[in-house]
Amino acid sequence: MPGRLPTPADFPSTVVLSITPAPASQQPTNILILVHGLGDTHTSFTRLGQQLNLPETACIAIQAPAPLPFDLGGFHWGDDMVFDQHTGAMDTDTGFRAATRIVLDRVIREGLMRGCGYKAREIVVFGFAQGGMVGLQVAVELGEELGGVVSIGGRLPASLELKARKSRTPVLVCRAVRASAVTDSAVAKMKDAFEFVEIRDWKKNGDGMPSSREEMLPVMQFFARRLRSTRGVPAGSVELS
Repeated sequence: MPGRLPTPADFPSTVVLSITPAPASQQPTNILILVHGLGDTHTSFTRLGQQLNLPETACIAIQAPAPLPFDLGGFHWGDDMVFDQHTGAMDTDTGFRAATRIVLDRVIREGLMRGCGYKAREIVVFGFAQGGMVGLQVAVELGEELGGVVSIGGRLPASLELKARKSRTPVLVCRAVRASAVTDSAVAKMKDAFEFVEIRDWKKNGDGMPSSREEMLPVMQFFARRLRSTRGVPAGSVELS
């Protein structure tokens, strides 16, 4: 039996999230979990899920648990807040124990798998930057094969200890050809953690969300391969505003 459409009651009230049903009242065969980056909220990724409009796929956009300091607005996924003394920039990699418990335990294991009847293979995670790091850690720790992880400019956290056996969850990583947080050494670590890693280099300076059809195409191709759907991916769904 396929899983049912999740409702807010399936998750703890302390977890801030939004649920976008599959288009045209289709049965949600798949779940796409959307994990925003540092300083954002789940609202922008709620819109992303609506724009993607993937067949037979419900989207869950989750908000990071920790607000940024100094009334900066937005939230972050890290266990701590560390600022570079020279640049003032916030360190994106300060451990993700609390965030992993939210996404992996509260949302995936308890809410989606136990509560709604989904298998791990029917769940895909899409994360941007710090959110991509969370998604990759979740896939390593789960121990089962997810439908996949798409990480835009996010690498494995430095503190994450790899398991003896590689994860069978397929991973797509998109990064900028210049000034990307996903270095070649970071790619090597991901290949030590996962059996299937696809790297796509974008001709841009610095990691950012896909901003053109060309950049979005490998993501949509990944979805087409990994989402369980008999309807195919709508041609117009690669358009982003």
